[in-house]
Amino acid sequence: MKENISEHEILNQVREHYGGLASNFSPTTQASCCSSTPDLDCCSPAEEDSFVKLYEDPEIANLPEDVTGLSLGCGDPVTLAALEPGQTVLDLGSGGGIDCFLASRQVGPTGKVIGIDMTPAMLEKARANKEKMGVENVEFRLGEIEHIPVPDSTVDVIISNCVINLSPDKPQVFREAYRVLKPGGKLSVSDIVTDGPLHESIKNSLSAWAGCIAGALEVSEYINTIEAAGFTNVELLPVYWSREMVDQAIDELGDEVDISALPDNTIEKTVFSAKITAYKPE
Repeated sequence: MKENISEHEILNQVREHYGGLASNFSPTTQASCCSSTPDLDCCSPAEEDSFVKLYEDPEIANLPEDVTGLSLGCGDPVTLAALEPGQTVLDLGSGGGIDCFLASRQVGPTGKVIGIDMTPAMLEKARANKEKMGVENVEFRLGEIEHIPVPDSTVDVIISNCVINLSPDKPQVFREAYRVLKPGGKLSVSDIVTDGPLHESIKNSLSAWAGCIAGALEVSEYINTIEAAGFTNVELLPVYWSREMVDQAIDELGDEVDISALPDNTIEKTVFSAKITAYKPE
């Protein structure tokens, strides 16, 4: 563990971590955002075919393993977004493209989906999946969610799945989201949040940052950060994890964090995923 981790170090750790997952991925093994055990990860239920259980859209069953195996999310932002035909959708941290491909079917041929990811290896996988599937209304761009490569007021809906918590500058992410949304546009996010502050040993762990835990904001701070960017009608609905999944996330921290120094059930009681929606005023 080291104290006072810089934003640059966090971004590099996250980029290297997820780049490694993409580079080492094959359809025979499901990737995991924080676990070396294929069927367990910190961002989805610790069960076989766990990614399926996160989604309400039955179309998930029709996506190839090259797409679903790289699913690293903690929810279903596409269903939460209630997309309509013809809309332009932006996915922040699109990874292997699972949410982009689901969104593309909902917005139809008159709509458009743009996926942004800072990891070249992930973009390579996503673009290869796009070609294999013959999808024409999805585009993947290299970029950081703190500096979105999209013009002002051009997006109807922004989605994101367990990614914003990874950013060391969340206020900038929401300011950028606000900028690119059209007036009346919607933010629809699945993300990791906390009920109360995290222990400093977890906040200062680089592996915990890459594994979706250390960067999580407290619920009220998350909502305040969205509102400070200009959004209105912010709603946050918690989705609690199983004990098994929490234990797996703790195990993944390894020797970098002294778990014995923490009160019993600290993480289980404070860290969970959430469904978050907000709107840019008309």
